[in-house]
Amino acid sequence: MARTPEKLISLASDESDDSNKTPPNLRMLSIISLLATQGQPMSIQDMINHLGWPKQSLHRLVQSLVDNRYLERQGRRYSPSKQLSNMANGILHFAPNLHARHRILTQLSADSGETVNFVMPMEDGMTYVDRVDTNWPFRILLPIGSSVPFHCTASGKTYLASIRGDQRRRFLAGLTLDQHTENTHTSTATLETELKVIRRQGYALDDEEFFDNMYAIAVPVFDLQGRFHAALATHGPKQRFNKDQAMALVDRLKDYSAQITALTFASPTQDDRRDADF
Repeated sequence: MARTPEKLISLASDESDDSNKTPPNLRMLSIISLLATQGQPMSIQDMINHLGWPKQSLHRLVQSLVDNRYLERQGRRYSPSKQLSNMANGILHFAPNLHARHRILTQLSADSGETVNFVMPMEDGMTYVDRVDTNWPFRILLPIGSSVPFHCTASGKTYLASIRGDQRRRFLAGLTLDQHTENTHTSTATLETELKVIRRQGYALDDEEFFDNMYAIAVPVFDLQGRFHAALATHGPKQRFNKDQAMALVDRLKDYSAQITALTFASPTQDDRRDADF
């Protein structure tokens, strides 16, 4: 039976052989923070090299996190669990600047005249977490909470392009490339070729790959370490929104993406804190 979080804290508190005087619960957070910063699975020895803690103590802390489903073991390495990833995504919804981000989406919708989406990768695809709809009566409805495939959407391809080397090849090998239109990638070879271009140019297009008569463009939104966080995308019916309109938005999309990165991840200034208190 898995230990409850309360037992997890109690277990860690029993340690007496660690000269580190930081409370055990904060040391567990340090382990999670280290994994988040490194962005890849780590072994116990990797963690020791970064944290400098005794092996026996560190191993007990890591095992407690595994027992409580905050970490998963992958051979001799450890990575955040699905439970922890879901927690992280939920925490992002409490970000203090969500309204400011939504204003950016509203401005982009005014610039493009079309629907704008803020889309994040989840286990089964890209999920719409925020959007601003166009005022046109004819529009493609993908409400907040909708999940769309990785391989045939502009937002999904920006995410795939952000994954490097062997990790991306393994990810693609596990995808089912369902055909939604005549333009959908059904071969990992052709998809991989496009992903290399997307990574180089910094944006992705969807030319009727998911829906007939829909064109879309997306750019990645990165965190301060340059890791993929979300995609900023706009789409519309092809008779109103085609490649020319999409390409005209590339620089503005990238600028708005950088603004969202700053809003989401940069530490607030003294003036920001004063405004928040007011």
